Amino acid sequence: MQTEMWKRVLVLALVVVALLFAMPNLFYPRVEAHNDAVAAIAKTGVETPDLVAARDGWPGWLPSGLVNLGLDLRGGAHLLAEVHLEEVHASRMDLLWPEVRDLMKDERATIGTVRRLPSPPDVLKVQISEAGGLARALELVGTLSQPISSLTGVGQRTLAISGAGQEIEIRLSDAETAATDSRTVQKALEIVRLRIDKVGTREPTIQRQGANRILIQVPGIGSADELIALIGTTAQLNFHDVIGRTADGTASPGAGNVILPSSDEEGIFYILVKTPVVSGEQLVDAQPSFDQNGQPAVSFRFDGTGARLFGDYTANNVGKPFAIVLDDKVISAPTIQTAIPGGSGIITGNFSVESTTQLSVQLSSGALPAKLTFLEQRTIGPELGQDSINAGKVAVMVAVVAVVLFMIASYGLFGLFATVALMINMTFIFAVLSLIGGTLTLPGIAGIVLTVGMAVDANVLVYERIREELRIAKGPVRAIEAGYQNARSAIIDANVTTLITAGVLFALGSGPVRGFAIALIIGIITSVYCALYVTRVIVEFWYGLRRPKTIIV
Repeated sequence: MQTEMWKRVLVLALVVVALLFAMPNLFYPRVEAHNDAVAAIAKTGVETPDLVAARDGWPGWLPSGLVNLGLDLRGGAHLLAEVHLEEVHASRMDLLWPEVRDLMKDERATIGTVRRLPSPPDVLKVQISEAGGLARALELVGTLSQPISSLTGVGQRTLAISGAGQEIEIRLSDAETAATDSRTVQKALEIVRLRIDKVGTREPTIQRQGANRILIQVPGIGSADELIALIGTTAQLNFHDVIGRTADGTASPGAGNVILPSSDEEGIFYILVKTPVVSGEQLVDAQPSFDQNGQPAVSFRFDGTGARLFGDYTANNVGKPFAIVLDDKVISAPTIQTAIPGGSGIITGNFSVESTTQLSVQLSSGALPAKLTFLEQRTIGPELGQDSINAGKVAVMVAVVAVVLFMIASYGLFGLFATVALMINMTFIFAVLSLIGGTLTLPGIAGIVLTVGMAVDANVLVYERIREELRIAKGPVRAIEAGYQNARSAIIDANVTTLITAGVLFALGSGPVRGFAIALIIGIITSVYCALYVTRVIVEFWYGLRRPKTIIV
């Protein structure tokens, strides 16, 4: 029955390691403050007294990984957003019209004049004046339709083109529509993820749902409104020439110009050149900062092309105003005092510290490809999250006490050994979750409660086999050895089938279902390990000390 010494040492070492990695969860607020302080110091390089005190609140040489608390335990915001894909289709058609017009410009002798007809947003209708030129017009427009390179669109083209009489109708092909929709939703998802990650939230859940929806769950954020303010705007930043100012928002700006309202001055509108000098697409970085008067501002930096354009423009227009336009509103229209080389500058305005943080995140993460509509929004307060934690603790304690009483009543001293292994198993679960940065949800707690019952199920199989061996007059050593040996296959088979089920739940589920599956998967693996190895080491240690002639199981 003697297990090799190195195996015993390895089992005990793993138990000690598990205790070390699970221990920080007993001091959750202190360790969390320590981790936040370390991250803040590493990011800013500034050590304030508060940050130093928080950092020193937990020894740096000890593990500091924590089990992240999900939305239902920590509180936070839940959003379900819908991406307006039709806007992308309409934008594609709007961008296509100048290309179609320019393409036919040199063929007026055959085609005649070309004009755009009213049509649905996702359709481009053009009319030619010469009916006999339809075939040539279709041939020219056909050159704009490119082969689709995706695997699902092999052999198809980007545009569906048809014509009759003097009219040509252009729309995206079905394959291109599907590919465009998928790219748009994926880009929106990544920009949302980038904006949320930049503000340092913990373990957000951001995933696609259906064809055009995004599920967003962010633990620890104040409210759903705060989350919407962070991710719900497109944040399109452009720099425009200023033609003039007016108090009449309905005035005609003139050809090639646009009239936009001021974000700070009520009733004031700016007439701007429609084509921007520099666009937000050339922005590579934006950070919250302060201006020379100590007021909150946003500093920015362009890429090489943007820096050259910005430097040339400011050098050639000293003394003239230029407009900084954010989402079709003029947030500032300063006068250029001097040339600004290097492609960096600062945006001032009526900002607060919070708004500069949000604006810098929105600018540096890029513009959303389409508008988001929030179909569902929910704020879960920290009090409700604490209630869930308390309820989960009660559930786990009730389960553990019930299982412990049953095991001790049924198997006496061996039931006590199973109880010790159960506590070690719980330690292993929290150690693994802390090590991988896993997120614990309320369904995850349910998975742990289920694991408590399954963990002792393996011990029951072992102890019942030991009882059978004792009935046929085998000695204690042979009975214990045969019990563990003969129960091994049944334990593994029973847990493998459950593991497969949990794996399917993890692969196909999302949100709470996945949280339940993660806790169950970890619990299954650790419970099998504890039943086959930890309890055996405990039993062997006890038997080596007592050397009983008979045992009662």
